[in-house]
Amino acid sequence: MNNRIKYLRELSGMKQSELATAIGIDQRTISRYENGISNPDMVILIALAEHFNVSLDYLVGRVDENYENKKVADTYHEILNKIKTLIKDV
Repeated sequence: MNNRIKYLRELSGMKQSELATAIGIDQRTISRYENGISNPDMVILIALAEHFNVSLDYLVGRVDENYENKKVADTYHEILNKIKTLIKDV
């Protein structure tokens, strides 16, 4: 889980202090999570998942894909393919 938190934070281009401020905790706490020194409680896990728009299962490492974002991406690609088909038919 600590790797996921760091990965998502870095992917978002955020500093530890920015993430801490965004979810209402101390920067040192984020550092402890990322270094595996401590684990977030359920309230913080939910805040992190909501902030990064990922599922709790993804955040804690139970699954390797963020299915919520995958659903959106699949829908987007499906619509895009339909548009391409319609354009070809014109």
